Amino acid sequence: MSLTPQDIQAIILSLKVATAATLLSLPLGFAAAYLLVFTRIPGRAALEGVVNLPLVLPPVVVGYLLLLLFGQSGSLGPVLRFFDLRIIFTLKGAVIASAVVGFPLLVRSIRIGMEGIDEQYLQAARTLGARWWDSLYSVILPLSGRAVLAGMTLMFARSLGEFGATIILAGNIPGVTQTIPLAIYEYTNTPGGDSMALSLCLVSIGLSFLVLLVSEASARSFRRR
Repeated sequence: MSLTPQDIQAIILSLKVATAATLLSLPLGFAAAYLLVFTRIPGRAALEGVVNLPLVLPPVVVGYLLLLLFGQSGSLGPVLRFFDLRIIFTLKGAVIASAVVGFPLLVRSIRIGMEGIDEQYLQAARTLGARWWDSLYSVILPLSGRAVLAGMTLMFARSLGEFGATIILAGNIPGVTQTIPLAIYEYTNTPGGDSMALSLCLVSIGLSFLVLLVSEASARSFRRR
């Protein structure tokens, strides 16, 4: 297996995009799961539908909608021009695309963990005079730690393999936005590029397997605690 400098760049960019998308989505994902589990806000069903929508939409559709939103003539175009920000065909666009596509997996995992918390713990905290933020930090966060880790793992792995939304919003620019899936796609469309595509496929499989091993080891550590 041989990798070119361009392939190594694609691997590094994939890791950067997956890490940034996961970390940036974590606070919003936790907040969304908390709202869906512990509150009865108006429009809760609509919020749940919006959160889960990227899970059922084709990634290309998600990418096109993001393009309409962040494009120069899109809904946020004037705001982006005012702050001199460019999203299309940049690494930021790749991060946003991966974050949107992987967000439902993060929320669903955290939500499952929160739904498994015994209501008696929260009632006991309220009986002792704990405010909602006290219950959050002393009860909900510790008991949903494994679910948060599982959600982060799923989202990170999903971001490593994101293709459709990324190529629409960020393009396939070597050294700038070309991640592992995009590099594989380019090799499959290049005569004689099958061996290089296979090399990157093996790298992708190895990275995903490593993520799963780390997740399982962390989960065992949580159980021992």
